[in-house]
Amino acid sequence: MTHAAVETHKGGTGGYCRGSLQTLSIRAQLARITDNSKNDTTFRARQVAQPATSNGASAPRMNLIALGINHNSAAVEVRERVAFAPDQVGEALVDACDSVAMEEAVVLSTCNRTEIYAIAPEGCRPADKALELIDWMANYHHLSAEELRQSAYHFEDAKALQHIIQVAAGLDSMVLGEPQILGQIKSAYAVAAEAGTVGQELGRLFPRAFSIAKKVRTDTAIGENPVSVAYAAVDLASHIFTDLSGCSALLVGAGETVELVARHLVDAGVKRIVIANRTLGRARELAQRFGAEAVLLSEIPEQLVAADIVITSTASQLPILGKGAVEDAIRSRKHRPILMVDIAVPRDIEAQVGELRDVYLYSVDDLREIVEENMRSRQSEARKADQIIEQGVAGFLSETRSLAAVDSVREYRSMADQVREQELQRALRAIARGDDPQQVAAQLARGITNKLIHAPTAGLKAASAAGREDLLGSARRLLGLPVSNGEASASTEPEATAEASASVPGDNDSNESDAGRTLQ
Repeated sequence: MTHAAVETHKGGTGGYCRGSLQTLSIRAQLARITDNSKNDTTFRARQVAQPATSNGASAPRMNLIALGINHNSAAVEVRERVAFAPDQVGEALVDACDSVAMEEAVVLSTCNRTEIYAIAPEGCRPADKALELIDWMANYHHLSAEELRQSAYHFEDAKALQHIIQVAAGLDSMVLGEPQILGQIKSAYAVAAEAGTVGQELGRLFPRAFSIAKKVRTDTAIGENPVSVAYAAVDLASHIFTDLSGCSALLVGAGETVELVARHLVDAGVKRIVIANRTLGRARELAQRFGAEAVLLSEIPEQLVAADIVITSTASQLPILGKGAVEDAIRSRKHRPILMVDIAVPRDIEAQVGELRDVYLYSVDDLREIVEENMRSRQSEARKADQIIEQGVAGFLSETRSLAAVDSVREYRSMADQVREQELQRALRAIARGDDPQQVAAQLARGITNKLIHAPTAGLKAASAAGREDLLGSARRLLGLPVSNGEASASTEPEATAEASASVPGDNDSNESDAGRTLQ
């Protein structure tokens, strides 16, 4: 590890740090990380096992699509170009549904990912709709569709559902088990519901996904002592400065991430914190909790002079800090170094700032090295979480399959109620005529029984006459009758044939890896 010894001084109102500033190996690894992300055009997202079902039945087609890019598939330079501003999401959802003819859609846009969850219309291939959505996203953000396809991944149906749950539970995050993502995806769902792009399918799917994700976090240690990106940023500062108690920190933004950063800085012993925000009221509200000072964004240049640590996390679509302003601050600081951590996507700090000699600029992607230990320590809990998710998805799919029988059950019950009512009225008329009540009751029972068993009995006779042992076996199961070995064997043959045909190369779902498919 290379160390650059930098003498700093404590004095005046700035409260500058004393100690050595280290150029961590993170900087050396960044080039490798970026190169890998650019060259890996066959990226596969976190592997998702095909959910098993209790009876071996195939998963029902939900026409669910999950697609996007994340910190694994694309560098921050790409992610910031496809990020949606909060005030864009509602309009973008409506435009996506209209332009691509999607029935329902939800957009999740965070510093580490931009994903779209959508329901494709009946009769179309989800993979084709996924490509159309990528083209729409590229057009919306004025990007090359080919470039975006190289960084994108997508999942369909059960795998898409499993991916959504993994995201909500923090299993697909840069920081395994991060606490913020569940709230972010809930907010994305609420925005879509308000925009009118959540219908029956997503309205049933997302609450179940949230429930399973919550179970993962409560039944495993995946969320214990969570290491958030905010924590990683402060941990980076603690590695660079030997003593944070003498440091002055400037935080840009006043959202949840900045609140977490402020809390971690206070816990680390930082005495002076300044919070800069577009709205002074929100900055003051947050500053009061941590004994900090609140300023407007326009005051950042003068605050930079006293800042040893600058951490930014806003929703701005344009950079807030430029090279010129930072260069002026460095001269005023007499070249005392500044650590800058830009957590935002799109980035708040111009990339050219990192070229300045006394500035140590890190992006959200540079925090990977810090969170690797977090990933290793939680792998066993991640495996437990995967089991919970697989069980939850299997249960949801079972319920989805059962919905297919709802209409049939309703019609059959209605028919039975009609038979019962007809026979009851006949019995009541007989009693009113003075007929023997015992005979009336016996006739009532016979009438209901005969009418209810007529159709099944006729069907059994027809199946037997046609030599359909498979139908006889299935019918006996439905009727709760014992099934002979011959009937059981015959009734399973079509299922076996169907399973065999499903595995034939050339089928739409054949030869597909368990991982998400890239869109190329």
